[in-house]
Amino acid sequence: MIKNIFFGFISLLSLNSQEKEPVSWSYEVVKVNNLEYQISFDAEIIDGWKLYSQFSPEEGSVATSFKFLNNDNSYDASEIFNEDPYIIGYDNVFKMDLFYFEHKASFNQSFRLKNKDLNQIKIEIDYSSCDDELCIFRNETFNIVLDKNKKIIQDDIVSLNDITKYNSLELDLDKTSYDSFDVIQSSNYFEIFIFGLLAGFLALLTPCIFPMIPLTVSYFIDQNKLKYNSLISASLYGSFIILIYILLSVPFHLFDSLNPNILNTISTNVYVNISFFIVFILFAISFFGYFDIVIPSNLISGSEKKSEKGGVVGIFFMSLTLALVSFSCTGPILGSLLAGSLSSTQSGAMQLSSGMFGFGLALALPFTFLAFYPKYLSVIPKSGIWLKKLKVSLGFIELALAFKFLSNADLVEGWGILKRETFIIIWVIIFLLLSVYLFKSQAKKINLKNIFGWIFLIFSMYLSSGLISSKNVRFLSGILPPEFYSIENKANDCPLGLNCFKDFEDGKKYAIENDKIILLDFTGWACANCRRMEENVWSKPVIFNLLDNNFIIISLYVDDRSQLPQDQAFKYLNQSGNIQYVNNVGRRWSLFQQVNFNNASQPYYVAMLPSGKVLSEPIQYSSEENFKNWLESSINESTK
Repeated sequence: MIKNIFFGFISLLSLNSQEKEPVSWSYEVVKVNNLEYQISFDAEIIDGWKLYSQFSPEEGSVATSFKFLNNDNSYDASEIFNEDPYIIGYDNVFKMDLFYFEHKASFNQSFRLKNKDLNQIKIEIDYSSCDDELCIFRNETFNIVLDKNKKIIQDDIVSLNDITKYNSLELDLDKTSYDSFDVIQSSNYFEIFIFGLLAGFLALLTPCIFPMIPLTVSYFIDQNKLKYNSLISASLYGSFIILIYILLSVPFHLFDSLNPNILNTISTNVYVNISFFIVFILFAISFFGYFDIVIPSNLISGSEKKSEKGGVVGIFFMSLTLALVSFSCTGPILGSLLAGSLSSTQSGAMQLSSGMFGFGLALALPFTFLAFYPKYLSVIPKSGIWLKKLKVSLGFIELALAFKFLSNADLVEGWGILKRETFIIIWVIIFLLLSVYLFKSQAKKINLKNIFGWIFLIFSMYLSSGLISSKNVRFLSGILPPEFYSIENKANDCPLGLNCFKDFEDGKKYAIENDKIILLDFTGWACANCRRMEENVWSKPVIFNLLDNNFIIISLYVDDRSQLPQDQAFKYLNQSGNIQYVNNVGRRWSLFQQVNFNNASQPYYVAMLPSGKVLSEPIQYSSEENFKNWLESSINESTK
């Protein structure tokens, strides 16, 4: 038990170091006769990692184990599986010889039914996996259907009709033009880190934090007569601030590991977006000074008391006290960072960690720097009315962000209350009011408030130009509603007016009749990167012509909440044995993407022939040049 807890803790830490799970499982059931079955589990192990044998010594790693969960004397089976010969070698983590597998592992056994009506068994696999530095411990449960053509008797939870509908999603794909479905994509971890860094520097200038900088630095200097000690204390203080904000992202890694698509599902959920809208409205009102959003006082006082103990523990609680006390100012900014990360379709949890690291780093830097160079304390401007001005200005920005979340809900549900033009007008009004506020009661001399007033005024004028032509505001692609979501009647609701379909079979039929290549476009109404690709990359004349002349676009919206007809809805058992309901269009296309391409992120583009031949590796959000080359290589492959 202790060992399992230890490995469970280590696995949480390792989630930050890699995007893919080290071990992925699959199984196959072969019917020998009416009562006897052969079951085999295959494990794919990524390079550099080991999966440990069932017979691994107890004093070393946690051994792989199999457990039958629903065997109420309904079948005869052993919990020890036959396994391929393992490797015996020295393990750098445990410093001893262990039994393990690399790259692949297979486990199999035969079992015999006592109850001929049984068609479902549950098997739980406990296993550990390590590389030369880290270990993970996992527990996975498989709900195994013995005969897919036979109705499931146990609880009758999935019918034969459900199984047929699920199987109909799988395409007969030919991917011989390349080796795997390893998607071509570009990470934007650095971008979200920079965003977090800027957000942190902005938070520093709020009334909750700025006055604390000279007080805290002076405390370190006064408490430690030796300069060396004050530097160590300040460095620890800054490090703990960074750690605290990174730890806030850990729960989202847990969600992501349980269900890779859960963060995307959350970010496109109507109720979540409406909740964000309400919360950000409250944040804005708070910044306007009508009330304060505060952490319960008992938490703050408890942290303050522990900070008085001194030493490393005391410094940690000093850092925690700063985070708690400043929440009324940092909360709205952190909320923006959280929402931006979760709305990303590429590794939202990792992006959140990157952003939180940047945010914590920005908060920590001035405390540490000024402890090293206290002479610069005199340079820091005094607290004053400018702090209040900044806080109110942030209130206007939070108000603008609130309408972005309402827009997401509107797009997903198709209410039509925030068309592109309506959204632009609301933002223009908000930023005009912000510029008026900054200009109000200003001295004649030029100062920062004047400068920012002009910046927001110019931004409002820039936004206004989007009412004349969408090309004028391409910089805001992904933030504004899409061009085709307009008050003005459009020829269709496809990106850039291109010919597209929103159903795979309809698009495939058209592609056959017109000798076109299929461009599968897995997208979402609330997908910011999808809009950026369409409005900034697809719009380029060369790329637009390639798409228009050679492809038929099939845009499958994974967040479309339109209900499926009752005869098309179904249930299925996922790999972990949990029941999933496919009752709307978005869930069907999301599952369609996972079943055929083992991917759950958007945008995701697949170039294929109607015959099922995939012409090149799928591609995600990318540069203009990369996307152009990808289209051209797909066209060339289609002629072979």
